[in-house]
Amino acid sequence: MRVMVVGSGGREHALAWKIAQSPLVREVIAVPGNPGSAREQGVRNAVASSCDELMALARAESVSLVVFGPEGPLVDGWADRLRDAGIACVGPGAAGARLEGSKAWCKDFFHDAGVPTARYAITRTDAEIHRFVDDFDGTALVVKADGLAAGKGVIVCDDREQARLAAVDMLKSRPFGDASSTVVLEERLEGTEVSYMVLTDGHSYVALPTSQDHKRLQDGDLGPNTGGMGAFSPAAFLTAEDIHRIESEVIEPCLAELRHRSIDYRGFLYAGIMLTARGPMALEINVRLGDPETQVLMMALADDLVPALLEAAHGDLQITSLATIGAAAVVVMAAEGYPVQPVTGAPIHGLDADFGPRARVFHAGTRAVGGDVCVAGGRVLGVAGSGDTPAEAIKEAYGAVSHLSWPGAQYRTDIGRSLRS
Repeated sequence: MRVMVVGSGGREHALAWKIAQSPLVREVIAVPGNPGSAREQGVRNAVASSCDELMALARAESVSLVVFGPEGPLVDGWADRLRDAGIACVGPGAAGARLEGSKAWCKDFFHDAGVPTARYAITRTDAEIHRFVDDFDGTALVVKADGLAAGKGVIVCDDREQARLAAVDMLKSRPFGDASSTVVLEERLEGTEVSYMVLTDGHSYVALPTSQDHKRLQDGDLGPNTGGMGAFSPAAFLTAEDIHRIESEVIEPCLAELRHRSIDYRGFLYAGIMLTARGPMALEINVRLGDPETQVLMMALADDLVPALLEAAHGDLQITSLATIGAAAVVVMAAEGYPVQPVTGAPIHGLDADFGPRARVFHAGTRAVGGDVCVAGGRVLGVAGSGDTPAEAIKEAYGAVSHLSWPGAQYRTDIGRSLRS
């Protein structure tokens, strides 16, 4: 059969690579894909710039399954339209995608579902901001744009006054357009952040390997927040009790609330969790896989992912576990100036190096220019390694990084530092 993967980043490159390995799959069509996916055996890039074009392409190519990478098309209802046309999809419809499309809606959803989360306020005026900040009895707050902001709509503040100024400025300047016309203020939680992702048919679910992302730009968790500068799997600090509580207190109540609201949810559900002294607390829900976590998950999976994808898409998920090979890690190489003003255009050197059987390079922000592959975005490459242990996986990833370069390239040197010995 043919499978279509929608998206152009590192997450989609990794999904296409993994899906193409399945004996069930004759070909993967990446739409639009990137120069990296174009190089993968069994993967072909194609172009579709609208939902209508995507549907026409899926029919013309006799596609059996569509897997959505990014959240934008899901929020816009593309999965609804494809399902209505009889095309199986991994990805929720517009109703379920509101979990990511509106942080305000998600926070109220948590409240209704009984999911533990930070104290919060949904604000649309300066007066509402001042009222919440004045009454807040904690020390620090986080300011979030309500809508989609390409991972840049969150400001982590050190005190209440900084949060007040950031929230008022966000409402006034609207840096993300309508996405910042509503601002969510919430208590800043302390603890260890972890990503917990499952594949679900809306009733049953199967957990993917645990992982931990590194959001800050610089070593030592310094510098501005980013979309993610690296990740590793498994998150070894997660205990069996932690996992049980995440599933029973976050994942299962969310699925129950979706059913209560008659929302048909078939796809990935990604919970951002803070492990606090009070237990796991939900930070957010994403309606797709994380990036760069997907790169390590695909590297870590030993099982064929396609049977589970098909079962979830058809609303009958029977698979209850997915085996892993050991461990995986990814180091993100970013452009000079990222995340504020990335410098693009430079040719990337070293992509044809021999990285060995346990390392791979996933393209995130690249473009083919003549015979070169050039920098075309902020996060440019996800350089991944696998191994029997996290230390081995991290060593493989950094070994591959050493072959790659372009002027101004930046990356963290401390991904998984505590796991290297």
